[in-house]
This record gives sequence, C-alpha cells and structure tokens, in this order.
Amino acid sequence: MITLPPSERDLNAYVDGQLNDADRSTLETYLAAHPELSRQVQAWQRDAQSLRAALSGELHRAPNPELDPAFIRQRMRRNRTRHFATAAVLLIAVSVGGLSGWHAREITFASANPPMADAVQAYRMFAVNANMASDWSSDKANNVQVWLDKNFAQANRLPDLESAGFKPVSGRLTTTEQGAAAMVVYKDSEGRTLSFFIRPPGEANHLLPRGSRRDGELQADYWSGAGYNYAVVGPADDPAAQAARLALKQPI
Repeated sequence: MITLPPSERDLNAYVDGQLNDADRSTLETYLAAHPELSRQVQAWQRDAQSLRAALSGELHRAPNPELDPAFIRQRMRRNRTRHFATAAVLLIAVSVGGLSGWHAREITFASANPPMADAVQAYRMFAVNANMASDWSSDKANNVQVWLDKNFAQANRLPDLESAGFKPVSGRLTTTEQGAAAMVVYKDSEGRTLSFFIRPPGEANHLLPRGSRRDGELQADYWSGAGYNYAVVGPADDPAAQAARLALKQPI
C-alpha cells in the first residue's frame, strides 16, 4: 500500500505497472492534483516505453547462427586445425629450404674443392720441373715402393705403368693439414710425364669413388683405398698418357 505523498519507489512501481488497482487509482488521483509531478511521471513513462521498444527490437531480431555456442566451438576447432596446418606447412618449407640450402652448400663446396685438386697443383708445380728437389730418385739403392712404405705403410701399392712405357724417376714428400702426402713422377722414353699423388683424406678431400676429371690441359684419375686418396695426373689429350690410364692397376 502506497503512502502520500508518494515516494520515488512508489512512482517507479507505477511507471513499471507493478501497483495493484487500489494503489494505482490512489496515485493517479494524487497526480491529477499535482500537474508538475504528473508531467515528470509521464516523462518517465515515455522513457520506459522507448526502452521497452528498443529492447523488444533486439529480442525479436532474427537469430544469428554465428553467435550460437556450438558454432563458436566449431569455428575455434577449425581455426586450431588451420593454425596446425599452417605450422606444418611452414615446418616443411623450412625443412625443404634447409635441405636445399645444405645441398646448394655441398654443390658450392664441391665446386670450390674438386677432387684431388692438390694433386693437379703438385703436377703443375713439380712434375714438369727438371730441377725439382727430390726425396727419392731412381738412382737410389732402394726402390720407390720401399721409400713410400716408410711413410705410407698401409697404403695401396704404387701403380705399375711400365706396360705403357712409364717408370718412376723421382719422388717428393709434402704435407697437408691431415698429414704427410707424396708425389711420384713417372717418365717414358720420350720424356713425357705423369704423376702419382697420395694423401690422407680430409674435409675437402674425403674418401673418393673411382673417377676422373679434367682441369684445363690436365686430367686427374682418382680413387681411394686403405684409408688414403690417390690420383694419377697427366696431359688429358696425350695418347701415351691415355694408354697409361688404361694400364692403371687401381684397387677397387
């Protein structure tokens, strides 16, 4: 039951339609006698009607399926799956890129360090130099194999090229980062020259499959065995050198 003059709570209850019939009649009689308060209550009623109309519009708006909790959970699962797929693609791309980069590095490294490049360089520097200082020569009492065995006891035997007319005439020891190396020079009766080079393997001279390569006017035939790398180097287009290559008794 309301009291007069009405409290703000009574007025709000009237605006919200929460008064019983007797209290509403009593309040309306009071408002009729107090125009200023009546105008204030009418303004409140208009505001309440506007608010109810606005809320009514929201409540009657068509349902939005994207706000449905089940849809939201499904979308989150799809996003997680897409993120995992993206991460997988990136991982594959990085892996392939890394492998490609490593392969490119290997190609570049191999191009910069062709097999037995030091054997070819030794031939150019020493084999054709008649005044080369030798650690072994054919006039020594011991043969060249004995001389080699002092430093390379486990290595394969020196190639026998005598059937092609080439005999060992001198030998020279040298060094590499991996240890001792040696070059043996062969000559035939016409003074044509070949060289045999032996060295331990290393980063740029790992153990090699049997093969050959051309370096300018020279050809290097190379192979590995018993823990060493070997090469026979000589003129690429010389028939006598080609015959000597056929005579190579290379271990497999």
